[in-house]
Amino acid sequence: MKNGLFLCLLLYLVSTQIYSQNLIHVVDDEGGAFKFTKPVSRIVSLSPHATELLFAAGASTQIVGAVSFSDYPESAKSIERVGSYDKVDIEAILSRNPDLVVAWSSGNSGDQIAKLKQLGLKVFISEPRQFDDIASNLRNMGKLLGTEKIANKAANSFIYELNQLKKTYPPEQPVNVFYQVWNDPLMTISNAHLIGHVIKFCSGRNVFGSLPVISPRVSIEAVIEKNPHVIIAGMTEERKEWLIEWDKWQIIQAVSNGHVYPVNADYVTRQTPRILKGIKEMCESLEKAREDLAGK
Repeated sequence: MKNGLFLCLLLYLVSTQIYSQNLIHVVDDEGGAFKFTKPVSRIVSLSPHATELLFAAGASTQIVGAVSFSDYPESAKSIERVGSYDKVDIEAILSRNPDLVVAWSSGNSGDQIAKLKQLGLKVFISEPRQFDDIASNLRNMGKLLGTEKIANKAANSFIYELNQLKKTYPPEQPVNVFYQVWNDPLMTISNAHLIGHVIKFCSGRNVFGSLPVISPRVSIEAVIEKNPHVIIAGMTEERKEWLIEWDKWQIIQAVSNGHVYPVNADYVTRQTPRILKGIKEMCESLEKAREDLAGK
């Protein structure tokens, strides 16, 4: 009898240890803890950057819903849409029966995120604010997907390439930068967003970096008062008129000196490995202005 009891206890301890070893445990960017007994197979992504990160971490068929503008990589375009990042379709999300929803706290509606949680859905927050957060997001998503080998390789490659860029673009004399998010209304970005860190990486000083709102509206008068050395327009090919619109403000030294530059918005606004391309574009633009200023 005692031997039988001992054997049952031993089997229980062994099975518990195996279960503990197989348990997937991750913490999101807001400190939320998640535990799964197996990789998730149905994910709804509520931001373009999260969709991109999931694919980089090894997702293939696991993403069953995504918001508009989730267009990278190419295969992301065929995923069923569940609204836009600022207004998701809760019924569409529920119809996809997800194991996990990946949300974006600074882009998605806080009320809608709360509603999804109230409905019993597990909502993982992806909000990279530092470069290292991109790597940690990749690793966490690899754990969730059961693709850790792919995800860890992507994370390690990202960190390696970032360190190489640090050697290519060492600290220089700072130049004052205005970053344009939108033209009407005129919007910029604070240092709470990763773009602020891209500007700093390139030895730039974000003139509105200390504002408390992550993406505040500003007036043209405020930009004139800051009088930046460089204006960076985060734009796409369809927004070329943004650069032309600055021509009438010759009172701003960035405009009068010809230092108004575009940067691919997808590279810098999406917190993904492609931000490395955004860093290159940003640093090269700021270097042009810095060399010009040094020569005057």
